[in-house]
Amino acid sequence: AARFAELNGCARAEGFDPAGVKQPLNRWILSEAAQAAEEIAAGIPSFKFNEAAGAAYRFVWNQFCDWYLELAKPILQGEGVDAAERVETQATVAYVIDLIAQLLHPFMPFLTEELWAQKAGVGAPRKSGPGDAALVCLTRWPDLSALKDAAAEAEIGFVVDLISDIRSVRSEVNVPAGTQAPLVLVNASAATRATIESWRPMIERLARVSEIAFETAAPAQSAQIIVRGEVAALPLAGLIDLDAERARLAKELAKLDQDIAVVEKKLGNPDFMARAPEEIVEENRERKAAAEARKAKIAEALARLA
Repeated sequence: AARFAELNGCARAEGFDPAGVKQPLNRWILSEAAQAAEEIAAGIPSFKFNEAAGAAYRFVWNQFCDWYLELAKPILQGEGVDAAERVETQATVAYVIDLIAQLLHPFMPFLTEELWAQKAGVGAPRKSGPGDAALVCLTRWPDLSALKDAAAEAEIGFVVDLISDIRSVRSEVNVPAGTQAPLVLVNASAATRATIESWRPMIERLARVSEIAFETAAPAQSAQIIVRGEVAALPLAGLIDLDAERARLAKELAKLDQDIAVVEKKLGNPDFMARAPEEIVEENRERKAAAEARKAKIAEALARLA
């Protein structure tokens, strides 16, 4: 991520004020950083290190690397955007990478110090923002509460959830990876229509959508998805053999029922529970939980194909 930022001209900007950011995508990542900073700061003093590390991981890996940088690529690479938007995004990326160094520092002190130093350059003057100290360990923990932005989270969060759910449904019902499918929004609100129009090219590219339409009812033979209260539908006629797919899912569901029954029989056997090592018992519990989670997913897929 740091290398990608460097290659796209994302450097610490003098006078950069995160509170003055205008683009929804940039306001969203700053808001998510604020949430992560709070969760990490709550987890460490209460000795819930797994929760603190999990919050850091989710923010850096999922939100920043998986989504923010991917959604920001067209802006950073100058695809039909104005100069001010690109400059703001470059400065936001650099600012957030500084924040990431601070948030990861309790878990990865050596790497974060190295990146902090490299970003400034040897002997280079520090600019504004979190990068004004010589070492990460000398900075104050960031207070980002003023950067929380419900409107930006509603807009970008909807786009992220929509793309994620479309990918999940495509996988569940076995739509071929290279096949593009149309997307229909059913009775979409004005806010959702505006969000879709703003992010249409990105949704089409990342979700492999051929076109997006707004209708008053879902088309026949479509898989329906509920995303933050909005209904989206993927028409599947002609993309997959619906009867064959229902049969495949029903067969997998029956196999999972058998697997769960075998594990339940073991866990319900007092002799097995008394003799088996704890790690074997735990492994069987995890197998059962995984099978039940998969069963729920298949049941959802079958309901969509009903």
